[in-house]
Amino acid sequence: MSERDQNGKQEWNFEPSDEIVPGRHALKKLGGGYRYEAYLVWDVALYSIVVAKVVRPNLIEDERALKGLRGEFEMLWRLNHPVILRAFDAAFDGPRPHLVLEHLEGPRLSTLIRKYGWLPPEQLLPLAMQLCSAIHYLSHERVCHLDIKPANIIMSGPPRLIDLSIARRVEHAARSGKGVGTDNYMSPEQCDPDRFGPVGPASDIWGLGVSLYQAATGELPFTKSSSDERWPVLHEDVKPFAREVPEAIATPLLACLEKNSPNRPTAAELHDELEPLLTHLPKPRLGKLKPRLRPSRARG
Repeated sequence: MSERDQNGKQEWNFEPSDEIVPGRHALKKLGGGYRYEAYLVWDVALYSIVVAKVVRPNLIEDERALKGLRGEFEMLWRLNHPVILRAFDAAFDGPRPHLVLEHLEGPRLSTLIRKYGWLPPEQLLPLAMQLCSAIHYLSHERVCHLDIKPANIIMSGPPRLIDLSIARRVEHAARSGKGVGTDNYMSPEQCDPDRFGPVGPASDIWGLGVSLYQAATGELPFTKSSSDERWPVLHEDVKPFAREVPEAIATPLLACLEKNSPNRPTAAELHDELEPLLTHLPKPRLGKLKPRLRPSRARG
């Protein structure tokens, strides 16, 4: 049943109604990464649509892939917060190791940014406060997510923080070494702990700050990582805002991007600083969003 995709990765290629395991029927493929594929699934026992995160067929005996799957399940199983994805079950043995995760209706924040460019304050502020709530809870539980980015935020009601595959206990995160995370969203200490100190809860504040900066402006605060320079954050300052952002919002966002981690606010402090701003926002109106036009590049 497996075959290779255009990038050479092996994929399951489940057809609608195929059983991933008895009682779990594939409906459609949602996407996939280096080690896993995600399928929309009908679960007979739950009698509900869920998501199955399945180890790729060529990695079903790979220790790192299985360890990551088990670690994510154990982490999700012990966490319980309205803004964090829920896990229902897992299968680590057998021909198709997988997690059974909550199915969320809504696009990723990265999709909204790509389509519309940026979020208005009446969307940005509630989102920021709800994410602060989740990050504060993680810190209280002594957990670091380590991969907070728009692609890991589902804009459902409420929004949900997903993908805890590299999350670690705080004491383990401090010993994780460099390079754990997604390059464009990693804190200086994730890139170079020898220079900037150990990874910890403040690293998630950095990921939140980059994500909110991108949501507020449509752009990253630093040059995108490339093969020539993996971590521009180590030698660049934050770029000027690409569009006008109210100072009351811009200032706390920039505070999250302090390279010295003790100078960043905690999630609770950021939440409490943003909350009074909600009273000055216009009431949200229902309506269809229209993609914002971007200047076209001259052809020649």
